[in-house]
Amino acid sequence: MSAPSIRARVRAEMIGEIKAVARRHLATDGANLSLRAVARDMGMVSSAIYRYFPSRDDLLTALILEAYDALGDAVEAADAAADPRDPRGRWHAVCRAARAWALAHPAEYALLYGTPVPGYAAPDATVGPAQRPPLALVGILRDGLATGAITPPPAEELPAPVRADLAELAEAFFPGLPEALLARGMAAWTQLFGLISFELFGRINRSMAHRDAYFDHQIRLMADLVGLPARPQVPSEE
Repeated sequence: MSAPSIRARVRAEMIGEIKAVARRHLATDGANLSLRAVARDMGMVSSAIYRYFPSRDDLLTALILEAYDALGDAVEAADAAADPRDPRGRWHAVCRAARAWALAHPAEYALLYGTPVPGYAAPDATVGPAQRPPLALVGILRDGLATGAITPPPAEELPAPVRADLAELAEAFFPGLPEALLARGMAAWTQLFGLISFELFGRINRSMAHRDAYFDHQIRLMADLVGLPARPQVPSEE
């Protein structure tokens, strides 16, 4: 192996170790990351870590991108594993995968959807990864619309200013998706992550002992809102 290849491998290993230590800090200290504290835990002089991450914000961005991609991988894998002929089943699979990932990675979820980090502005590079979960949900609506499984709600239910905003959004990101259907999809998307956040941050844990059942009940309501049909009946064998 050439010297440049060895240096690249060592650098990649160091970056991976720095991010692993930083994730442990997220779990104990929240997003209030300190490069000096990370360097101290790694046995490095504080100046050495800046060769890998020039600032705290650069490290935060790396963690955010990694978390968004991990969540995106989880929901897209769940969608791919579901029956493509069953949009409601796909919807349930994606929603459950998002919740399962959040419960397994609470510190990373809090970094993405919790209190904004003071002084941090996410760069444009985070926009694409952040869109992967909602795009998975919208993909289900688009497929349902294309197959006739979903009937779009009437456009008249939208206030004119909202319809105008949604028309611009649909043209930019969701061409062909009716504004009223997009509005319901966005309502379900925000409800999904609000529901996950309420559970993860302890807002409903005392009042709802059976949280798995409650979550499934809520995502069924979301599926009803966007007009997803009931699951197809499997013919019984004679």
